[in-house]
Amino acid sequence: MKILLVAATEKELAPIQRKLDENQHEHTIVSLIAGVGMIATTFKLTKILQKQSFDLAINVGIAGAFDRNIALGEVVEVVQDQFSEEVIEDGIELKSYDEIGLRNKDEVPFTNGVLNNTFQSLQPPFQNPNEKLKQVSSITVNTVHGSDFSIKRIRERLNPQVESMEGAAFFYVCNKMEVPCLQLRAISNYVEKRNRDAWEIELALSNLAEETLRTLNKLV
Repeated sequence: MKILLVAATEKELAPIQRKLDENQHEHTIVSLIAGVGMIATTFKLTKILQKQSFDLAINVGIAGAFDRNIALGEVVEVVQDQFSEEVIEDGIELKSYDEIGLRNKDEVPFTNGVLNNTFQSLQPPFQNPNEKLKQVSSITVNTVHGSDFSIKRIRERLNPQVESMEGAAFFYVCNKMEVPCLQLRAISNYVEKRNRDAWEIELALSNLAEETLRTLNKLV
């Protein structure tokens, strides 16, 4: 398979690249550092997909977890993502684009207002040698949540399990351009008032590299 591996930063991609260099696999891998955020991801991903064809695109990176049942450092498979900030303020109420008629909830590439991992329809869910990866729902944000008020409001409105700054943009572009896609995220921190001392970035990056290699070795 010819696979596009997409990460926001060199720090997220480098441990994976080292694993690929040290271990054998059967695929042609093209790596893309897309940059942080939705706009950079959309631009660079669209640009490369216009020039090259891929059998699969994989978005890899770290993420924050709302769900405390997910351990720090754990790798999850994001199967559903959405742009949480696509809203209109109506007083204190927030209404989605779908709710006010700016977009149909099933307008391509959306399904019931969300964006999906499309590779699941082609192969069974991925399993590592020990257990199945947790499949989670995510939101993609410009403003990372870090206050009790905003966290409470997003939990009540969408109840996401994790958040990133690129995932939904990745799904959007891949789905529009009909490239099978999946998203792997390692949890570096819990979504709470910013507390860098509690983060596990290195553990997350190490586990992400291991799981990415396992995933590639399972693909046929």
